Amino acid sequence: MSGKQKNTGYKKNALYMEGVELAHIAETFGTPVYCYSATQIEQNYDAYRKALSSVMDAKNFTICYACKANSNLAVLRLLQKQGAGADIVSGGELQRALKAGIAPGKIVYSGVGKSEAELTEAIRRGLFQINVESERELELISKIAVKLKKKVPVAIRVNPNVDAKTHAKITTGKKENKFGIDISKAPALYRRAQKLKGVDAVGVAVHIGSQLTSLAPFKRAYARVAELVVKLRRQGNDITRVDLGGGIGITYKDETPPDLYLYALMVRDTILQLGVHVIIEPGRSIVGNAGVLLSRVVNVKQGTGKKFLIIDAAMNDLMRPALYGAYHAVLPCKKSSSKTVYDVVGPVCETGDTFLTGERLPAMKPGDLVALMTGGAYGAVMSSNYNTRPQPAEVLVRGDGCALVRRRQTVEELMGHDIIPDFAA
Repeated sequence: MSGKQKNTGYKKNALYMEGVELAHIAETFGTPVYCYSATQIEQNYDAYRKALSSVMDAKNFTICYACKANSNLAVLRLLQKQGAGADIVSGGELQRALKAGIAPGKIVYSGVGKSEAELTEAIRRGLFQINVESERELELISKIAVKLKKKVPVAIRVNPNVDAKTHAKITTGKKENKFGIDISKAPALYRRAQKLKGVDAVGVAVHIGSQLTSLAPFKRAYARVAELVVKLRRQGNDITRVDLGGGIGITYKDETPPDLYLYALMVRDTILQLGVHVIIEPGRSIVGNAGVLLSRVVNVKQGTGKKFLIIDAAMNDLMRPALYGAYHAVLPCKKSSSKTVYDVVGPVCETGDTFLTGERLPAMKPGDLVALMTGGAYGAVMSSNYNTRPQPAEVLVRGDGCALVRRRQTVEELMGHDIIPDFAA
């Protein structure tokens, strides 16, 4: 897995995803519209499976896809058929994973703010494990488990205080982050777990951030986790699982993601000697480079000293540039040799509704189609209805065919959720 977008490219000057011209999708389903390559998703998942299988037996690891990256039911079902489990962070994602056919015994429940209702449903379902974020959560799980007469497998998420060297808003393993238990305080919480009824602290979990392009932070974090496992076993905790989280990056512009075989070797060297079952939770690296956001040019506006390419996609459709300053390449759906420097912006009433600044692109005119690349992760799932804009449709591509997997919202549907009370009528 290179992290690059392989199944989307030009054929005879037209932009295709697999065997489907993207212009055909735009004409059929309108714009803006998300498109995903089924083949790319499967290839990305298989790359993890092959890399891990090169260092350990398949029965000794579980790949739990991080649903938060892209939770469309069609995507989840595609991965379920490949053998993936699910990493969830909400009760809603639990329902999605189950509806997609993912067995409860292959679901890991992560997240820092699980409610009592969410935990109760998860415990009733009998998930593979719940990743615990605090002493209070551990005690709440015990209380619910006793009431339901269940024994719940848990892993306590530790914070190893490792800087992932990624964007501040997506790093999760530093001591000032909200996630996990300070690793130095973990032994005391595991001793507490031994005394609680209804919980079985079988694992240690860690996740240090997202879009990592170096193995060094992983290695430091995993080494600290391995030391902790040894310490916990010495104090009488029977640790049989280690959840290594996710976080491997992809190529948005010029990043070079880690080689998955080197990642697997690093896991072998730091963790496998412990004789534990390994869980990993990739998300972005499974779906990110499988998707694009198609958009149509609304206007080309000459400003003072710059030219704006105004498209019909906006920050409510793809939030990452506004939220993280993230880069998404913009490609015309028809190749052109002439070049112009643009700021690529959307129609939302915010200056932050900007995708690219000072980007040299082919000259375009109103009505032309563009693709915002590498949009399969944290795109549609983070979209909103700001400016009363309906969320875009989603389409899955397979070979020379495509299918609608989420219909476009309508303004009527959005207003249908609003209620005018009697006193305002």
